[in-house]
Amino acid sequence: MSDYKYLNSVNFPSDIKKLSTDQLKILSKEIRKEMIESVSKTGGHLGAGLGVVELSVALHYIFNTPNDKIIWDVGHQSYPHKILTGRKDKLNTLRQGKGLSGFTKRSESEFDPFGAGHSSTSISAALGIATANKLSNKSEEVIAVIGDGAISAGMAYEAMNNAGDSKTKLIVILNDNNMSIAKPVGAMKSYLAKLFSGRIYFNFRETIKLIISSFSKRFSKNAGKAEDFLRSVVTGGTTLFGSLGFYYIGPINGHDLDVLLPVLKNARDTKHDGPILIHVKTQKGKGYEFAEKAEDKFHGVSKFNIQTGVQQKSTSSIPSYTKVFANTLARHAENDSKIVGITAAMPSGTGMDIFGKKFPNRMFDTGIAEQHAVTFAAGLATEGFKPYAAIYSTFLQRAYDQVVHDVAIQSLPVRFAIDRAGLVGADGATHAGSFDVAYLSTLPNFVVMAASDESELVRMINTSVDINNQPCAFRYPRGTGLGVELPDISEKLEIGKGRVVKEGKNIAILNFGTRLKECLIANANLIKKGINITIIDARFAKPLDEKLIWQLATNHEAILTIEESSIGGFGSHVNHFLNEKNLLDGSLKFRSMILPDKFIDQNNPEEMYNEAGLDAKAIESKVMELLNSKILIKKSN
Repeated sequence: MSDYKYLNSVNFPSDIKKLSTDQLKILSKEIRKEMIESVSKTGGHLGAGLGVVELSVALHYIFNTPNDKIIWDVGHQSYPHKILTGRKDKLNTLRQGKGLSGFTKRSESEFDPFGAGHSSTSISAALGIATANKLSNKSEEVIAVIGDGAISAGMAYEAMNNAGDSKTKLIVILNDNNMSIAKPVGAMKSYLAKLFSGRIYFNFRETIKLIISSFSKRFSKNAGKAEDFLRSVVTGGTTLFGSLGFYYIGPINGHDLDVLLPVLKNARDTKHDGPILIHVKTQKGKGYEFAEKAEDKFHGVSKFNIQTGVQQKSTSSIPSYTKVFANTLARHAENDSKIVGITAAMPSGTGMDIFGKKFPNRMFDTGIAEQHAVTFAAGLATEGFKPYAAIYSTFLQRAYDQVVHDVAIQSLPVRFAIDRAGLVGADGATHAGSFDVAYLSTLPNFVVMAASDESELVRMINTSVDINNQPCAFRYPRGTGLGVELPDISEKLEIGKGRVVKEGKNIAILNFGTRLKECLIANANLIKKGINITIIDARFAKPLDEKLIWQLATNHEAILTIEESSIGGFGSHVNHFLNEKNLLDGSLKFRSMILPDKFIDQNNPEEMYNEAGLDAKAIESKVMELLNSKILIKKSN
């Protein structure tokens, strides 16, 4: 850590309460500098945190944390908060194995009252905590900090609607930087801009206060009503937040401590019976020139050079799975005008920005609204279009009811491109794609595929184009492929048919997904031991290749399934089939290798899969275990 004037002696919020406002301004600059230096070495979410440095300082200065609770929505904004709450010396471990989480995490600090990873949850959680305080006769304050992107999701409005009706004191801070991960979309963007454009309100407000102060005390008592009337006139009537039952304050400059501190103090001390919303305008990437100028404001960055702003990029010429998906879909869209792309606020993360540049009228960003995105896709499908909903596995979980009711029950041909399948690395458990195989393959009418490499991904996209009578999904991981040659877009798969990668005997491995590479590495080691196994790329979890599985069951002594998914997925369906056909009533052994029954913390993906027991070494051990159990059985007989 650099030799800072104030930050070196600040370890907890209690330390900053001794500082003056001018000293807090210097401290804010030091926090910003420390963030830039740390994230340049680790990578992480930079822009959002740079934008809330003064807000973080002000919150911890005014409120009595951790007794008072601050809930940071998503957690991208929480790095300054971590610096101020006993974790500054660990900032260089961000998003690394055994290091600090990139998000707020209850088990990491008492200053993190609620964990976050997905957006738009803060107001609901804050209302729950505030209600608990009310029921327990506690007077602690509860503050939710939510970004302009996160407030575009329906859950935020459900929470505000409930909060406004509850008459429970709760402070919501809307961090409005006019910039979420991507360019904000939807009516809320326009609404916030309209509110902010009413700068006359503040000048007029000060004028009214001066006028009121010149009158009698009796008139001054009605100043609050006059101000409310003024607020109503200038903003064109009650604000949306006011309609939801919130007392609305703002917008105010989120980088001006001279404004932030008194506003937060007044909100803390008010006896107002109900929720308060403070609209704070900030600049994403504030204080770092390259972040301020970047299109995404340095939202999520790899390691970078502070002097030039240049990020370390992979030197590999192998394209990512995401890019393979985007380019393949775009090629199909050139020939099929019915193909449309849908993303929920993640155009660059899903590759839909590539599709959108080529077909701007056929790419739709719904904002942070996965539920809406799925039903929107279903509506398109009813009219003969071919919607591709590109959504991370972990985010698709948020729309499961819509997947079931609006897509599966109606057997509508929505195509789900499921990115970030499996363990994803630095973002940890909140972003891992662990459950989609289980939660989709249980549904009637679904076709569920997983690519073992990028060439298989192309074939699955090709196949999905012609699936017009039912929904389908194909999953693929984050990161680069294996560098294999890509097939033409005319190459398609027979639905429900796997492929034999290698023929052997005794034990058959049925692989579903990108663990196929690890299976082949394990196989090379087993061959050296004189063991010859069969390896299958299953391709489909639903429908299963029942004919192939039957053949394997009758020609091998054991079957082993492998998948980057939780229990209840591919292996469970294979096991059910074997039981239903009485194929496990004899000597056939069956085992499955899946993600363990725990959430795995952030690390590099290789280490995470080692911990999960899904690497080549673990596969080899499982095969040896099966072989040894067969030998023991034969000896006992």
